[in-house]
Amino acid sequence: MLRSIVLGIGSYLPERVVTNDDMARMVDTSDEWIRERTGITRRHFAAEGEATSDLAVAASLRAIEAAGIDRNSIDLVLVATSTPDNTFPATATAVQRKLGLPVGIAFDLQAVCAGFAYAISVADALLVTGRARRALVIGAETFSRILDFEDRGTCVLFGDGAGAVVLAAAEQPGHVGDRGVLATALGADGRQYDHLYVDGGVSSTQTTGVLRMNGREVFRHAVQRLSEAAIEVVAKAGLRLADIDYLVPHQANRRIIEAVGKRLDIAPDQVIVTVDRHANTSAASIPLALDVAVKDGRIGEGDLLVLNAMGGGFTWGAALLRW
Repeated sequence: MLRSIVLGIGSYLPERVVTNDDMARMVDTSDEWIRERTGITRRHFAAEGEATSDLAVAASLRAIEAAGIDRNSIDLVLVATSTPDNTFPATATAVQRKLGLPVGIAFDLQAVCAGFAYAISVADALLVTGRARRALVIGAETFSRILDFEDRGTCVLFGDGAGAVVLAAAEQPGHVGDRGVLATALGADGRQYDHLYVDGGVSSTQTTGVLRMNGREVFRHAVQRLSEAAIEVVAKAGLRLADIDYLVPHQANRRIIEAVGKRLDIAPDQVIVTVDRHANTSAASIPLALDVAVKDGRIGEGDLLVLNAMGGGFTWGAALLRW
């Protein structure tokens, strides 16, 4: 059967590093306060004039190089983002143009922090049904553009960055030992819409707006939904949580990540954590974390991974992937 296998991965972080001490000079906070509550020590902010598509292109070039393919063979570009370059066209078309890719499918997907999990699921569906042959799946954000730097409860949490994978449809034997995407699980609960949102928009206020969050509710739902998504996606493939080699969760908050690991009974050294150096990069957080673990040698061919995330809406999702 056809599976969507990963040919290459790449990531990009803007040059500007913003430490907790830097944040303390902007808002009433401290390095100690941020570390204790979130585990974050620093984040990256995009430079003036550096757009989401620029971050996406930089990550994509590295993924294409790692894949060792001709970029002209890519016929699907899917960008998960909540911070597009423009209201329209899709940032994916800007990426397609900047990379010089041929005519193909290109669109954005907006599921906030769950965007990359959603994007993997959508790309997988297009690949295994023959609608596309090779896909560039990107999570890219410039969240620094939608932060309220007078709200210490939110502005210290987020950063900018991008991560990308090249997926390709490939014949596999058709069992749980296959490489590639083995299962995906997605969900949403619009009743929780007002717990994490941006207070602006084209139709509502004709402004960009800034991020607003009910931290207590986000934490409670995140632990539940991230755990449930991981359990569901593993069960779909007929496997057990004990079969997982690594959990690559959305990097929102160290306490959330640790709580999910404990609930799933996954050892701390099997949970990939990069929130300390990246902060919350929304749809970019999973591919950024995944790239770190691949580059440092922890994740290798044959490893079974669960990628899981929850974002505003609330939306959540997970992908079970054999590297």
